[in-house]
Amino acid sequence: MKQAEINKLSKEDLHDKLAELQKRIEELKMTHSISPLENPLQIRSSRRVIARLKTALSNQQL
Repeated sequence: MKQAEINKLSKEDLHDKLAELQKRIEELKMTHSISPLENPLQIRSSRRVIARLKTALSNQQL
């Protein structure tokens, strides 16, 4: 998810996306601990998108 797409989202949408991605990253980590993921970079990209969402939320609160 690009920063331009994130900036267009409302506060409620940001919270929904954040919850969805946090659930997804937990599932990815669980799956990766059991058997290696085909593309382990998914975890890194999910973490980065979560950081972008949190930054956008904090910018909207200011």
